[in-house]
Amino acid sequence: MTAHDGHGGMTPVVLVLVLVLVLAGAAYLVLAWRHGIGRWRATSFLVGLALLAAAVTGPLAAAAADFRGHMLQHLLIGMLAPLFLVLGAPMTLLLRALPAARARRLGALLRHRAAHAVAHPVTALVLSAGGLVVLYCTPLYRHTLADGRLHAAVHLHFLLSGYLFAWVIAGPDPAPRRPSVPARLVVLGVAVAVHAGLSQLMYAGIGVDLPVPVEQRRGAAEIMYYGGDLAELMLAVALVLGWKPAGRARRALAAGRTG
Repeated sequence: MTAHDGHGGMTPVVLVLVLVLVLAGAAYLVLAWRHGIGRWRATSFLVGLALLAAAVTGPLAAAAADFRGHMLQHLLIGMLAPLFLVLGAPMTLLLRALPAARARRLGALLRHRAAHAVAHPVTALVLSAGGLVVLYCTPLYRHTLADGRLHAAVHLHFLLSGYLFAWVIAGPDPAPRRPSVPARLVVLGVAVAVHAGLSQLMYAGIGVDLPVPVEQRRGAAEIMYYGGDLAELMLAVALVLGWKPAGRARRALAAGRTG
């Protein structure tokens, strides 16, 4: 996704995206003011939106032609921004804002069998970490360089899969049949291993398909290695801090079903 046109202005696609982010932030704040969500959760959600905006506009977007800039974009879009958005608990806020009948229908949708499959940590792991492997170890990245729409679609995939992964691992919003904390920590550990292994392969230039200069490839690999560790450490802290004993979790779910 290119943030600027040839005359220094933002492209129409990016302008629309920024407008969407501004509207999302405004809507969240209105609902938070009316229904209450907590200042730190509201702050977290706004930080997530700001990180997304920073990734597609300004100096960082302009630097994305360099593979190191691309990797910083990925770190923000696919890992850090989703984590802050998830910690803002937007689904909880939406359930509070909806009329009771619609909230029950949304809750039933979250408990549907299909939602169980999509919201499983292993599914989220395959979509997020597996997507990285596909992007950098196949010709896909080459194709994104020549097709702006494909490039934007890849960014959207990493945003959605990153949000899904953060939600099912450590999100405060309700999730269907969420596994135990130890099980989610194991999945998170696998994600750490995949990121570390892929970054090392990228640094060595083994098994990757990246038509970029060596110094850019190695610099991007270091960003993936250390930046990914930071994001996953933050996710692990959020998971542990947000842990609830089984009894409390069951009571919270029961209250949501009858609310």
